[in-house]
Amino acid sequence: MKLRLLITTLLIFTFLAACAPANTEATPAPVNITEALTAAPTAPTESPVIVTDQRGKEFQFEQPVQQIVSLAPSNTEILFAVGAGRQVVGRDTFSDYPAEVTNVADIGGGFGALDTETIIASTPDLVLAADLTPAEQIQALEDLGLNVFVLGNPTDLPGMYENLRTIAAMTGHIEETETLILSLEERVAVIEEKLSGVTDRPLVLYEIDGTDPNAPWVPGPGTFVDTLLTMAGGNNMSASLDGGWIQVSLETIIEMDPEIILLGDALWGGVTPEMVAARGGWDALTAVQEGKVYPFDDNLVSRPGPRLVDGLEAMAKFLHPDLFE
Repeated sequence: MKLRLLITTLLIFTFLAACAPANTEATPAPVNITEALTAAPTAPTESPVIVTDQRGKEFQFEQPVQQIVSLAPSNTEILFAVGAGRQVVGRDTFSDYPAEVTNVADIGGGFGALDTETIIASTPDLVLAADLTPAEQIQALEDLGLNVFVLGNPTDLPGMYENLRTIAAMTGHIEETETLILSLEERVAVIEEKLSGVTDRPLVLYEIDGTDPNAPWVPGPGTFVDTLLTMAGGNNMSASLDGGWIQVSLETIIEMDPEIILLGDALWGGVTPEMVAARGGWDALTAVQEGKVYPFDDNLVSRPGPRLVDGLEAMAKFLHPDLFE
């Protein structure tokens, strides 16, 4: 169950939206979302904004949405980051950042049931569902007359920036979001500059779940963890394996012999470097012998929002501490 909850948290990203029919005679022509956001930031009240969710469903907004229920931690973090925190009237149980989000009504979620009574009582204009939100939950919410927008799962930082822009357009926070994105891009550029001359890229084992120490779960190619490890100047030990989230044998780990181990299960699983060193056979690893086993805040890389850049910075400092003193 812990693994299932973690994988859900790693992958879920979604958005919910309100839809209103266009009136071509009484209102200006709708603007294309890309054109609207690459131009000077403008509040969407001046012209309708059109967005399309993960399912290909199109939504049109005449005014910024004001009452939002978020079903995923990443959605919640994005809403607060772009300046729409006061518009959030409901959040899933796992949304715990920023701290003030705990003052927002908890509507359940994850693998548990949604509290539809609380959701309805909040009278949302917009419900932000997750990419992996069960289809039956989405259908049930729509059957209640609620507008559900499913945000796509980004595969890189530019994709995450576009998700920020989508939320900004729907909520009326375009200008401050462009400022946020510029700040994030500048921070990434600093990291890239510091790492530009790096030739020694340590082999890194990122542990997602070590409940079975003989077959821990690790991120494979194409995952955000894999992407960020590469950007941070490392080599993901499991990048050459097949699959997104993989169980890898201890024999394979010993054969590959990672130089650094990052414990993504330190936060939710309570795993410590001492516990890893005490595992049978793990003392043969270079990372264990050299004391390069580090707890890591998995929330920084499992929730595809602005804190991904925090995760990138943290990884780079673990992998190349001499460049970030």
